[in-house]
Amino acid sequence: MALPFLSFGQGKKILLLNGYLHVGNGQTIETALVGIENGIITQVGNSLATKIDKKYWDTIIELNGQHIYPGFVAPNSTLGLTEIDAVRATRDYNDVGTFNPHVRSQIAYNVESRVIETVRTNGVLITQATPRGGAISGTSSVMYLNGWNWEDATLSKDDGIHVNWPASIEGGGWWAEPAPKKRSENYDKEKQELIQFFDMAQAYASNKKPVFDQRLEAMKNCFQKGANFRVYFHANELQQILDIIDFSAKYGLRAVIVGGYDAHLAGKRLRDSNIPVMLQRLHSLPEHEEDAVDLPFKLPFLLQKEGIKFCLQNEGDMEAMNTRNIPFLAGTAMAYGLTEEEAVRAVSLSACEILGIDKKYGSVEVGKSATLFVSKGSALDMRTNEINLILSNGKFIAVRNFQSELYLKYKTKYEQGN
Repeated sequence: MALPFLSFGQGKKILLLNGYLHVGNGQTIETALVGIENGIITQVGNSLATKIDKKYWDTIIELNGQHIYPGFVAPNSTLGLTEIDAVRATRDYNDVGTFNPHVRSQIAYNVESRVIETVRTNGVLITQATPRGGAISGTSSVMYLNGWNWEDATLSKDDGIHVNWPASIEGGGWWAEPAPKKRSENYDKEKQELIQFFDMAQAYASNKKPVFDQRLEAMKNCFQKGANFRVYFHANELQQILDIIDFSAKYGLRAVIVGGYDAHLAGKRLRDSNIPVMLQRLHSLPEHEEDAVDLPFKLPFLLQKEGIKFCLQNEGDMEAMNTRNIPFLAGTAMAYGLTEEEAVRAVSLSACEILGIDKKYGSVEVGKSATLFVSKGSALDMRTNEINLILSNGKFIAVRNFQSELYLKYKTKYEQGN
């Protein structure tokens, strides 16, 4: 069911009828209806049990059992900050310097990216534009995958700083040339440098009339109680995670672990500290020789079993273009222990809760933004993820991209040739 006449624009009163709704919070509704007015969801229910006044609605779309999902989220991503990884001029996510909390990804976000266009048509409608490099990479912002410019595409600006925690283990080689791992000799020294910087930033934040310092000014929100500002610690190893828990408690930080390969081994400590995890890319090889070959695939289930709040993310090689695989990471998590709705939540509501945008996004519920999409089949399976309708804040978004246009162009050419 392609709807080319609904490619662009804002519908005032839209009614989606008879879809299979994945709410995002673990619930489902068969033969669902979703009513939308001025970009906000005003009605959710079962269409068979609800009296419908069709004269009230400007646009009524019959879905015939197709699947409705909340817009998926891509946390910790360079999407929009890079276009062609092999061309340095298009890479705008890694600045020079070691401590760069003042570097802001928001203003570098490119809404005209052709990569964004291909990701959006797989159901990913929100991203966290995240810088890379250094001990402190900079400040991320949560962005829509559509808009006229970076201001228009901003959902939540400057949501937190990103800290690359020092590696506690070094060595290891790679799968073709493995090497033994050992404790890093520089770990304590590098950790102390980070402590010194945070001590300085905390003192600056508590000073009523400090001498202005751009880097330390960007750190002030870290220490303000009640601020919706997070410190994202990029770390995978158990020693790193345990030290981050103590470090966060010392400074009163609102911490998030990004990566978290060993997080399931620190379950109670993470639960007690209320620190969530943005889990590393599931389509990866095991980190340790003694690990089961399918351990990366099982990590979501292990965190779920430990009661740790988590979401999925896709940091790694060619991550901007591979952001389109976010739904299929959830599909892998489903194949290795999660239920389907738990897997959907891991790329929708849970991600929004961790990013602090769950009051308006992440699930299809009354009062929330109409940021959702409709797929012909399950969106978590690459064979059936076929998007027919996309709404972002109630606006219809094109469901085709330049790749699908080229496919149709040359498909027609060679069909005519035969």
